[in-house]
Amino acid sequence: MTSNILMLNGVMNMKKIVCKDYDEMSLTAAREIAQFIINKPDCVLGLPTGCTPIGTYRMLVDMYSQGQVDFSGVKTFNLDEYYPIDKNNKNSYYYFMQENLFKHVNIKPENIHIPDGSTSDCKAECENYDKMIEESGGIDLQVLGVGRNGHIGFNEPDKELICKTHMVELTPDTIEVNSKLFDDETQMPRHALTMGMESIMKARKIILLISGESKADILDAIFSGKITTQIPATFLQLHPDVTVITDIDK
Repeated sequence: MTSNILMLNGVMNMKKIVCKDYDEMSLTAAREIAQFIINKPDCVLGLPTGCTPIGTYRMLVDMYSQGQVDFSGVKTFNLDEYYPIDKNNKNSYYYFMQENLFKHVNIKPENIHIPDGSTSDCKAECENYDKMIEESGGIDLQVLGVGRNGHIGFNEPDKELICKTHMVELTPDTIEVNSKLFDDETQMPRHALTMGMESIMKARKIILLISGESKADILDAIFSGKITTQIPATFLQLHPDVTVITDIDK
């Protein structure tokens, strides 16, 4: 495992940890998250879904089972949720989080926050989500994955990016990738509710997980010193405390 620091405008703000494989990446991330919780037991975590963090969640469950980490004081805010979708749908991110993390640890149900994909009022749901984050004191540690097209959360490549939590139309590339998880591609929602870029960038610390050679170009872009709305993840270069953990060795 190796690491290095990107210098951007004279500020050391992006640490890259290169791991030998997915399992080492997952364990490295889980150890970082667990230590953060140990240091601040009442911390507020921002959490992602998707294939990449599954290994990290599995490692955190193992650490909890071994008594190494306690989730009882932790609050969580998930990045996003499909829209429209019922939370009990096995493809919802609510279901994903329950199955992969929440039901296996001692987090309090009232401390779990995920956008409501079945709401009849998206605007009110999004505004309330931002309000809850603010009332919780903001996100201490935001864990992120990244899409093949460079999206974080469901902030898709576009001419402009939206600051606050909002509903977004998913791009064909995202639909193509994510629909493979559905029994029938037509069942996949074409929209999602997502934290906006401001919500993500206001987190005090960010851990970004990048796995697989298909995302090598995105990894390069994140460390390029160039920022573009066509690759939303490049905005992380403006954040003062980002750790990129990857199994892409280049």
